[in-house]
Amino acid sequence: MTDLPGQQAPAAFRQHRFTPPPGATDLLLVRHGQSEAYLDGTLFPLVGGQGDPPLSDLGHEQARLVGARLAGAGISAIYVSNLRRTAQTAAPLAGLLGLQPQVDAGLREVHLGEWEGGVFRKMVATGHPIAERMSAEERWDVIPGAEPAGALADRVRATILRIAASHPGQCVAAFTHGGIIGQALALATGSRPFAFLGSDNASVSRLVITGNRWITRSFNDTAHLEAADQASPAQPA
Repeated sequence: MTDLPGQQAPAAFRQHRFTPPPGATDLLLVRHGQSEAYLDGTLFPLVGGQGDPPLSDLGHEQARLVGARLAGAGISAIYVSNLRRTAQTAAPLAGLLGLQPQVDAGLREVHLGEWEGGVFRKMVATGHPIAERMSAEERWDVIPGAEPAGALADRVRATILRIAASHPGQCVAAFTHGGIIGQALALATGSRPFAFLGSDNASVSRLVITGNRWITRSFNDTAHLEAADQASPAQPA
């Protein structure tokens, strides 16, 4: 359609890619790489009452791949939990960027009570009735002595807000655990517990934190792991 002489063309409003609001924290939640298998009857070492297995060989390769993936993401700070599998996963990225990871125990995995030290894996694999109830109700605290749901939610909320407050306008990578990523995404979306959808080892999920608003941008991105997945047989997480 041709505009008539003297007639002004209508304003055009195009679609644009998402950009974080000014001062927002771009938070990348990275699940640790695959850890060593639990051997029945041999508990993992405990840190603060929680199982602390190291990464498996595949886990170290996953750490290398996620480090290479995130090296160009503009990350200003790296956080890890107090459990070594997160520090081991963060190490390649930290080396590439010359950053010293900061330990925040608030990023530690949900406490599994009487099923700590690797027992949880056996109970799930063997179909223990409490494990089946846990999956059906989508909550950890049906496990005897496990961290209460409300306490977990409060811990994850406080930890993310604390990290965000320390890094306004920056991109931060937090290497953490499946239960914590699930709780964070549930808080952000107000949806069913994401933990029970299963974030993969060395996956990346993204939240943008602006004030009290949490914007979910992605969940369980594993595109960087395709080479490792094709080269290695399936192993227990």
